[in-house]
Amino acid sequence: MTRSTDAQKAERLNTAHRLLARDIDLAAAATALSREFGLSRRQAYRYLEEAEAIGHPVPVREPSVPITFKIPGSVVRDLRSYSADSGLTLGEIVARAISTFLKATRRHG
Repeated sequence: MTRSTDAQKAERLNTAHRLLARDIDLAAAATALSREFGLSRRQAYRYLEEAEAIGHPVPVREPSVPITFKIPGSVVRDLRSYSADSGLTLGEIVARAISTFLKATRRHG
C-alpha cells in the first residue's frame, strides 16, 4: 500500500477537522471519513485523533515539481549549511527565496 502525499494527508485532516467541528459522533465521523477516502476505520480514527490534537485546519501544500539548474559550489555549500541549521529542506529554502524575489520584482517592475 502506498503512503498518502502531504496534500492528501492535509485534505483528510481538514475533512476530519470539519467533521469534528460539527460535533458528529466519533464513530459516525470515522465511517464518513472512511467512505469518502477509501480508508480503513482504523486509519480514519487516526486522522480524527490527529485533527483533534492539532485543533485547526492545516494548509494544503502545492505539489512540488522537480527542476534542475546549475549554481556555484560555494552557494551550494552555504545553502546546505543553512538547511542543516534551520531544519528546512533545500527545496523549501530555494522556493522561499525565489518567491520573495518574484514578489519584489512585481512591486518594483
